[in-house]
Amino acid sequence: MRLTFGRYIPTNSIIHKMDPRFKFVMIICLIIAVFMPIGYTGYIVLTTAVITLFAVSKLSWRMMAKLFIPVIFIFTVILLINTFLMHPDPTHIDYLAKHESLWKHFSYNANTGVGYIGPDFKEMLNGVDPTSEAGKAIHGLIPLGNFWHWKFIWVSEKAVYSALLMGWRIYLMITLTTILTGTTQPLELTLAIEDILWPLKWIGIPVYVFSIIISIALRMIPTLIDEAGRIMKAQASRGIDFKNGKFKDKVKGLTSLIIPLLVSSFQKAEDLSYAMEARGYDPKAKRTRFIQFHFRWADIIIFSIGITLFVCAIVYANVFPLSNAFLHLPYIDQLITY
Repeated sequence: MRLTFGRYIPTNSIIHKMDPRFKFVMIICLIIAVFMPIGYTGYIVLTTAVITLFAVSKLSWRMMAKLFIPVIFIFTVILLINTFLMHPDPTHIDYLAKHESLWKHFSYNANTGVGYIGPDFKEMLNGVDPTSEAGKAIHGLIPLGNFWHWKFIWVSEKAVYSALLMGWRIYLMITLTTILTGTTQPLELTLAIEDILWPLKWIGIPVYVFSIIISIALRMIPTLIDEAGRIMKAQASRGIDFKNGKFKDKVKGLTSLIIPLLVSSFQKAEDLSYAMEARGYDPKAKRTRFIQFHFRWADIIIFSIGITLFVCAIVYANVFPLSNAFLHLPYIDQLITY
């Protein structure tokens, strides 16, 4: 499978022509906004902005759909972790299960493992001494919603909602990163990072070396992906099956992919270092530029829209309460934000 993540895709779009310095700062600010607690309203607005930016970039929608594949894997991993780590103390459950006055907030069937710890458990804290046995039990609860419990495994609504939210955030982050790398040539991205980090030269940080390292790393991503594809085809022609068979056989087959890929990566890095040395490359030498950046009014307008969304996300997350959102789901909000 030919993956386009990290690969420059030449098209004639306004995002491709945008000044890479403005583009880089705008994308980073939007990625920061994605991980702010802005509620469903904020995420819908940001998702709309990201989709619009992707459409304006004239990138392939099939590529955007393929980005769901790693997100599904990440969602599965987060959900599995939540089932092991996201649960209340069993000793508190045993205590609450013996007191009928608390059952309007808590219910649990020890035989089936099915129960409910709702967001309204915070009401139980009113008038309860936190140092008492009941207070300690109540304070030790985590709102899970409906859940199924078996030994140390807790499959709950909170685990699912939290994993979905994190998957949503990661998908937006990957999409924004794809827009940046797909519409900006590696050399332009290197020069943009160098210009943005230029003030660090005053404290002795080698900005040019740092930017060239990032550029080479981004450039090697599609190269290594292509190399992995060639190795898989070569190993498949020798009888190694990466798709079928037992899990143990797949792990062994994966070893035959990883080791040659590592060897090839080190070989490519060595060849690149020899090539740069043969051409007289000196990172400490004073260098001139063939490429000169010039911003346009369109760049300023797009950059201003992106920064405005970033500022609105900060204000929304820190000033306005979540209940003022036009899309507000109190039950799920309390499960996720606790």
